[in-house]
Amino acid sequence: MQVTSPDSDRKTHLASGLYIVATPIGNSRDITLRALDVLSSVTAIAAEDTRVARRLLDIHGIKPPKLIRHDEHGAERSRPEILSRLADGEAVALATDAGTPLVSDPGYRLVVEAVAAGHKVIPIPGPSAALAALTLAGLPSDRFMFVGFLPPKSGQRCRALRELVDVKATLIFFEGVSRLAATLTDMAEIFGDRPACVARELTKFYEEAKRGSLLELSRHYAEVGPPKGEVTIVVGPPGEKSVVAADSDARLSELLETLSVKDAAKAAADELGLPRSDLYTRALTLKNKN
Repeated sequence: MQVTSPDSDRKTHLASGLYIVATPIGNSRDITLRALDVLSSVTAIAAEDTRVARRLLDIHGIKPPKLIRHDEHGAERSRPEILSRLADGEAVALATDAGTPLVSDPGYRLVVEAVAAGHKVIPIPGPSAALAALTLAGLPSDRFMFVGFLPPKSGQRCRALRELVDVKATLIFFEGVSRLAATLTDMAEIFGDRPACVARELTKFYEEAKRGSLLELSRHYAEVGPPKGEVTIVVGPPGEKSVVAADSDARLSELLETLSVKDAAKAAADELGLPRSDLYTRALTLKNKN
């Protein structure tokens, strides 16, 4: 009886081209069957970090093909090799450490040159931290704009934010945890007190979504300090009112006449079906105002 390796059952003939493969943003099982087929069948994988790629392949029982480092610093060196392989009729995959390639990750120039050379570029869609955060934020999702990372310095960051003030869409940002409180403070100053959501460690064990106004969130993270993990910030569009503020302020004010902040938040959460943590933050704000 012939014994086959786990990845041999998935091998399939692939047409020559550059395959843009989305990989998990946390949970290793968040990968499509088609992505596994492609990673099992290409002759080379251009990876942001070959060690990360190798771990993912090992988890899914795929024997690593040729791994080529293709990150921000090494792209100029690796791009000619990848284009040469495509010119020879090979199928090559492009993968980042987590999520969809080209979304705040290397690969744009490679795709541009591959297209210019007449090679096929095939998307293999899958996980995206930006879309995952949008779906759980509780903010309008019919129109949104992905901004990515803002400048690290406050002055430049504020200038970038001012360009977005009149964009009539939900805005999605990536941010480093060490700058989270400062960025939220700048956002509150430039955008006003719009509703927002800070999502971190998406699809991982410590996944968390913190919702509130920009001012509330900036104060929270200034007080508790930087969280751990990867962070995505989702900000509501101009004129968007916080669901919590719009639906609960009147009831919270009534409850606070006889109950503590904690008990008022719990009672309002039970009545209105809104998140208790968000109502607690809102109740605390109302209590301080009074």
